[in-house]
Amino acid sequence: MHDISQGKILVTGGSGLIGSAIIARLNELGHTNILVTDKLGTDLRYKNLVPLKFAEYMEYEDFDRARESDPAQFADIKTIFHLGACSATTEKDCTYLIHNNYEYTKKLAASALENGARFVYASSAATYGNGENGMDDEGDILPLKPLNMYGYSKHLFDLHALRNGYLDKITGIKYFNVFGPNENHKAHMVSMVFRAFNQIRETGGVKLFKSYKPEYADGCQMRDFLGAKEAAAITVHLAQNEEATGLVNVGAGKARTWLELVRPIFAAMGVPEKIEFIDMPESLRAQYQYFTQAKIDKLTRLGGAQYLVPLEESVTDYVKNYLIPDKHLGE
Repeated sequence: MHDISQGKILVTGGSGLIGSAIIARLNELGHTNILVTDKLGTDLRYKNLVPLKFAEYMEYEDFDRARESDPAQFADIKTIFHLGACSATTEKDCTYLIHNNYEYTKKLAASALENGARFVYASSAATYGNGENGMDDEGDILPLKPLNMYGYSKHLFDLHALRNGYLDKITGIKYFNVFGPNENHKAHMVSMVFRAFNQIRETGGVKLFKSYKPEYADGCQMRDFLGAKEAAAITVHLAQNEEATGLVNVGAGKARTWLELVRPIFAAMGVPEKIEFIDMPESLRAQYQYFTQAKIDKLTRLGGAQYLVPLEESVTDYVKNYLIPDKHLGE
């Protein structure tokens, strides 16, 4: 058992969707000795931090410089949740992704291991590509072929960790399609729940992509959806479990259709269902995933599945308790 109350906790990417949810979960458990790092920039992600309790905030570049010049000042960090990354699957600047997602993670992981800190980092289900080689967190990762540069930047670190023998000491979380409070800042990368809520509020209906595979009807493309609060609770649980090493899928373990995702939104808003199917942009068709489903046998063995809730319950909570009243986690 890793005691996260011993020493300071570092959360990188702490103002993001999952990062802020992890801080909120830590606060629920009574932990506030937290150093948060991120790059707040010019959007509204700072609002995700306002209701949360933590000891200190640093811009990640300032933290990195300070850590490299005087690592001893951060020797009291004994738990690291590394969520900081560019998560845009449409990002085309490969050099930026390599520096931001791969090289930075390499440095932070090496530093954590040297300091004896528990290191839990965000990998991604995007590393599985189109799923032709399976979505098994206990399988061989060498054949995996991510469909975009974001997924590849995450896969590169997984491979680095494998080559250097890190995976029996650290934990890489392969998050599946996470949605929930505190994603307002994500622009075109917001979840379909957030997007659909706003479409319904503005137009009374939702637009979904048509299917281009005959085995999937329109709206019946399938994803493994997971609420951010569940993802955070699972992540903190895995950090505390020293047996939870290597790569771990964090998803619901059950694929659901886009129709099943949006229908509870209409219900929570008290609006009649109105769904329109539209053409998918040509640029997305070649890399579009029609089916994702986490294999969660390992997660279940590690006790993480206890935090899963039905999709309809998670969507309803998000809409009624956060989107409609425009609230953030911790408020």
